[in-house]
Amino acid sequence: MLRDVLIQKGLSNREAEVAELVSKGLSNKEVANQLFVTEKTVKFHLTNIYKKMNVKSRAQLIVWCLPHLGFVENEAQKEAPVQSTNNNAFGATTIPAGSATVGGNNVQTIIPGRSNDITGGNRGGNSDMGAMGL
Repeated sequence: MLRDVLIQKGLSNREAEVAELVSKGLSNKEVANQLFVTEKTVKFHLTNIYKKMNVKSRAQLIVWCLPHLGFVENEAQKEAPVQSTNNNAFGATTIPAGSATVGGNNVQTIIPGRSNDITGGNRGGNSDMGAMGL
């Protein structure tokens, strides 16, 4: 679908392939490996694509291609939106930081790299122990 639109815009088959792969998030090296060409060839194709599509960057190319990539929403999601019970005062969903461990009414948030001692011990600052823990 995207490839057909790109060809109609004046891109060659190979340029359309490169544009499609770039739009799917592949790096120049990944595109080169998939198409069995060098990264220099991919860059050459991208230069031609930018000129033909009248875009100035990879990001602009991707934004142009997004509506044509053919993402399909799951029909179940369209019919029944997910309801969240974790809303703040403004109705926006909040996302907890770290991994929460829930036990009864107590919630302890575990933050990687920090002391998670809820009894008030070292709260993530530097301890008095040396670098070797001695």
